[in-house]
Amino acid sequence: MPSMETLKILVVDDQVSMRGLTRYSLQQIGFKMIDDCANGKIALDKLQRIPFDLVISDWNMDVLDGLALLKLIRQHPQLKKLPFIMVTGQGDREQVKQAVDAGVNNYIIKPFTTATLKGKIEAVVGKLT
Repeated sequence: MPSMETLKILVVDDQVSMRGLTRYSLQQIGFKMIDDCANGKIALDKLQRIPFDLVISDWNMDVLDGLALLKLIRQHPQLKKLPFIMVTGQGDREQVKQAVDAGVNNYIIKPFTTATLKGKIEAVVGKLT
């Protein structure tokens, strides 16, 4: 079982407010090691330098969006198994299918609650301690 004390999470969202809300929710759950960035390009650079245990990324961002980030991660030899949760304001089936086809581990539609976020994370990494 993964520990909330040691699990390193990268939050990727172009909106400062959403990064803050996601970070706050993660802290409410009990996570301590949380980093964030504003787009997929910055995230990919960071992921290649620093080991993370989970990525929670928005879909719609400038520079490099969440789907493109996911595809690049799945093609990267060292990152391809990294758990990835996609966050979006849209829940249409075609978008969900695109994310699943690209290898997403789970999907959250905004707005979400802390309980929903915890459930999605546990579905990906296992029961948290």
